[in-house]
This record gives sequence, structure tokens and C-alpha cells, in this order.
Amino acid sequence: MTDHVRDLASLREADERLLHAAASLDNAALAAPSRLPGWSRGHVLAHLARNADALVNVLEGRPMYADGATRDADIERDAPRALDVHLADVRNAAARFHHSAAVPADWTRTVTLRNGVTDAAARVPFRRWIEVELHHVDLGVGRMLEDLSEEFTEREIGFLADRFSGNAAVPPLTLATPGGRTWRTGRAPADGDEAAVVTGAAPDLMGWLAGRRDGSALEFVSGPLPVLPPL
Repeated sequence: MTDHVRDLASLREADERLLHAAASLDNAALAAPSRLPGWSRGHVLAHLARNADALVNVLEGRPMYADGATRDADIERDAPRALDVHLADVRNAAARFHHSAAVPADWTRTVTLRNGVTDAAARVPFRRWIEVELHHVDLGVGRMLEDLSEEFTEREIGFLADRFSGNAAVPPLTLATPGGRTWRTGRAPADGDEAAVVTGAAPDLMGWLAGRRDGSALEFVSGPLPVLPPL
């Protein structure tokens, strides 16, 4: 069972790490490219602030975003701001999220996210934790996927494996680490078929599933590594 209280505590720690790292930048570094193609570091911080507000909407029963175009326009609008404005915005938006999450509520209820995706309310803090951890890495200020905790990394692999499970564009796959952890994903195998095995270190598996790495560090003996559809 998802422990949303524990996830909220982990999220607070991740928030502070990210804000401390971002504070080491200056306005010129903020305008420089992030590790996400097409986004500056300012885009990453703008997205993090607006995502926190969007998840407040989710917790409070409103649409996550007005629409995709508005979401994208808000990020573009906020990306060029000065560092001190970004830092205050991200901190304040994070505080609004934690305030909303502290309100007594039925955490077993189903909530609606982007594109009609639904989930248990109890998983929303983990979803926000994912945003903060991965986008901290995207900032390119010294934190790598290997620096993320084993607990987070393995949970994120499971989360992403679930998202690709049943997707007709993804062949049946077993994801495996050298330590013996495994996850299944992709479409269901046809009669007599076996899921192909993708093996690698947990950060490399997570990076490939999350679109942060090309999979070149992974082992896959069944031919070229499958191309995953966008999340």
C-alpha cells in the first residue's frame, strides 16, 4: 500500500535539495540549456512550479490543467524570469502543494490527472516526488540518476513499467537488474511467446524508461532495443 505520509516527507527533502542546488545558479546559467532537449534550466523550474499548482488542482478536484496549450504557454511565459523569482515561485508552489496534501481527505479516492489518466490520491505525492527528483537531474547541476535513492529508483521503475504495461507499441519485456529485481512491461505475450529480457543497473533502466538515457548501457540480446513511445 502506498504510504503517502512517508512520500510527503521524502518530497520535502527533495524540494529542499533542488532549491539549494538551483540557488547556486545565476541568471546566465538559468538561461542555458538543461539536459532536456529544447528546455533551458528556466523552463525546468517554471514547469516544476506550475506542476505543483496543477497537482493541487488534482487533490482539490479540479482539472489538472486548463488544457495542454495553456500548460505549455505558462512554462514559456515563466521560463525567462530571474533566478530569485524562480526560486520563490518553486518554494511557494511546493508549500501550496504540501498545504493541500495536509488537509484531511480520503486518500483512497480516485483522482484524474492529464489526458484522462486516473490514479489513487495516495499516489499523487509520489508523482510529485518523481517530478522533483528527475527534474533536479535535468537541471544539470551535479546530480545524476545514480544519486537517487535505491527506494526511489526501484519504485520509479515499477511506476514506469506499469505505465507501459499493455501498450501495443511496446513488446513484452522483462526488466532485470544484476541483483535480481525484475519487472514486467509492454503488451501481453502471445501464446507460446516469452518476454524479452532487458538487463542493466537500476539507474540505467530508469533513465531509459523515463526518456533520460538512450539505453546503450543496457543488455538486450533479442535485437535492437525497442523504441519506447512518449510518456
